[in-house]
Amino acid sequence: MKVAIQGELGSFSHEAAGRLLPRAVVVPCTRSAEVFDRVENGSVQAAVIPIENSLAGSVAEHFDLLLTRDVFVHAEFHLRIRHNLIAPPGVKLPHVRRVFSHPVALDQCRDFFRSHPNVQAIPFYDTAGSARHVVTEGWKDAAAIAPKQAAQQYGGRVLLADIEDDQQNYTRFLLINESKKIGRGADKTSIAFALKNVPGALFKALSVFALRDISLSKIESRPMRGHPWEYVFFVDILRGDGEAARNALRHLGEIVEFLKVLGIYPAAKARAG
Repeated sequence: MKVAIQGELGSFSHEAAGRLLPRAVVVPCTRSAEVFDRVENGSVQAAVIPIENSLAGSVAEHFDLLLTRDVFVHAEFHLRIRHNLIAPPGVKLPHVRRVFSHPVALDQCRDFFRSHPNVQAIPFYDTAGSARHVVTEGWKDAAAIAPKQAAQQYGGRVLLADIEDDQQNYTRFLLINESKKIGRGADKTSIAFALKNVPGALFKALSVFALRDISLSKIESRPMRGHPWEYVFFVDILRGDGEAARNALRHLGEIVEFLKVLGIYPAAKARAG
């Protein structure tokens, strides 16, 4: 089985894919759109994508792609994000003057840069890619902030482990493919809908869940492409494919301008370290 990820081998997405599908062959993709293209054209059987981080928030592009592409969510996974300072073999911490990584990773390691004022933070397109870059170049004054798996993947050496500011740093990943089949144990539903611009529209939409004692775990609005100042609401409800949920969605469909079920799947039961 082939599973696509956005980013390089050794990335957090690679780690999440390995946790969700241990026997799968991971196919790295440069762009997020390529990940969805591969799922839709059948060159991979599934994909694993980050959808939100507990500190940095939502991955906007992936919400937009879930809305417009013909894919379905089948599982979620919460991965503990551990940032590590990785350098080429032979490089020692006092020699490091430049550190490469994704801007979000750099921002999540402010304490490291505060305690090492002579070290310059340099944005790079990918965490694992930054580790590959500094190891391949063999620089004697450079390191990268990346997952430990990236050091193993590219032959780097971990100089410092767990340098993230906040240890309660998790990323939620989704497993997607084209199948609409609902698996066993599904107890969570992700949907997207747009409302008519009339008073009380959002109240009426959310009331379909309140009336049936269905809890929401997330609600977020995103701009609607091609429609300035119009918005799509992304909502996660803590209910699977039961009668109450089906009735709520049927009722919601009568109120909103459009409704798309993004997935019905088992909620993540525990956070992974």
